Amino acid sequence: EYHSIPLEELRPHIYFYAGIDAVRHVFRVASSLDSMVVGEPQILGQVKEAYDKAVQGSATGLVLNRFMHKAFSTAKRVRTETRIAVSFAAVELARKIFGDLSGKAVMVVGAGEMCELAATHLVENGVSRVLVTNRTFSRAEALAEKFGGKAVGFDSFAKHLDEVDILISSTGAPHHVVTVEAMREAMASRRQKPMFLIDIAVPRDIEPAINDLANVFLYDVDDLQGIVAVNIKERAKEAKKAEEIVNAEVDSFMRWTKTLDVTPTIRQLRDRLEAVRKAELDKTLKVFGDDITKKQKKSLEMMTQAIVNKMLHEPTLHLKRLADDSESDVSVDAVRQVFGLVDEDKKEDPA
Repeated sequence: EYHSIPLEELRPHIYFYAGIDAVRHVFRVASSLDSMVVGEPQILGQVKEAYDKAVQGSATGLVLNRFMHKAFSTAKRVRTETRIAVSFAAVELARKIFGDLSGKAVMVVGAGEMCELAATHLVENGVSRVLVTNRTFSRAEALAEKFGGKAVGFDSFAKHLDEVDILISSTGAPHHVVTVEAMREAMASRRQKPMFLIDIAVPRDIEPAINDLANVFLYDVDDLQGIVAVNIKERAKEAKKAEEIVNAEVDSFMRWTKTLDVTPTIRQLRDRLEAVRKAELDKTLKVFGDDITKKQKKSLEMMTQAIVNKMLHEPTLHLKRLADDSESDVSVDAVRQVFGLVDEDKKEDPA
């Protein structure tokens, strides 16, 4: 209406998902399975940013919070359990340049998830030494410890460039943190031994002119995505594994949502039987009057509680099993009707 665009022009470009389809869609988007380049790293950051804004605006609740955190953990499983991530392409490139990665050293500039994942892949493929630098030194230390490596100060990491064969950089800096001058000095100290640089930061961390230096191989995210897209057959196999992970996580989340319907019914059923128990016990105690002792009252209390608990045992188990039943809505509604668990606003006015 604001732009005076007819709805019919927009309709072909609009889609709407609900229920399990919505869950699967968000999980796939967060895992970058819905991206033009499967495995690209930026999309998860965009999803997290959107969620953070929703949280700041108090626009989320129990279900949406659980939903989004499940999406993030699903994306992490896809990245760590498959070779679909762009970070894995960095390993393939490094192997093409160096052949065997055994005995090679890597420096990680930044302690974010993408750097950690790329370093993990490299270590798994033979890299033996890891240096980590980050503006927050404690985070550099934590990541270095994970790889049995060494943390170096962010202000002085350039002095260690000549010690490494591979450099991975992903910081939030608005300017280049690895300069041509620093790399020229490092290459001189290395006597021009080849060095492989991976810049997965946006904006770029590594000065592009470094690529003009002899024996320096600089690649950014766009380069990696191009490599990722080449081996279509292998990518298809990994994408299938990723889809299986997503489907399993979707099923897990949907089972949890079913418990949201079942749990209130269990609670209301217990409350209803407890109210009946107390009312009937009070009637009985009034009949006895002063002819009953405190010990006898306690015995009656315990006996009636035991009866209620035994009566609730099977219905409670049955309701919990319904959480995995695709027809649970119908079954839960039947239980509610059998036990008269009608919401207060739906009760008929006795007048």
